[in-house]
Amino acid sequence: QVQLVESGGGLVQAGGSLRLSCAASGNIFSINHMGWYRQAPGKQRELVAVIASGGSTNYADSVKGRFTVSRDTAKNTVYLQMNSLKPEDTAVYYCNVNANQKLSTGALRFFASWGQGTQVTVSS
Repeated sequence: QVQLVESGGGLVQAGGSLRLSCAASGNIFSINHMGWYRQAPGKQRELVAVIASGGSTNYADSVKGRFTVSRDTAKNTVYLQMNSLKPEDTAVYYCNVNANQKLSTGALRFFASWGQGTQVTVSS
């Protein structure tokens, strides 16, 4: 019922930039927050950045000052601008959406969805 389509990953040299996009579509009444997580080989998935419905943001310490999360509310799309990339940023990046659907009864149902993941590789 809800689809997340990610784009923008790729291979870049250290110091370069990439911009990730994630568009959510389907039965969405309201979005609580959207964000990005990443998972490197052999490591747990970790929060990168999140933006709430009110516009407040939260970043992992490792990306503060280099990454910027933003959104287009009208398009239910979240972006991650990644600058000054480092080899340690290499990972699969996943979009995450926490939102609500409106049921036929009028009640709201909370859900969380993940994107399919996009590979970001930073070469030294």
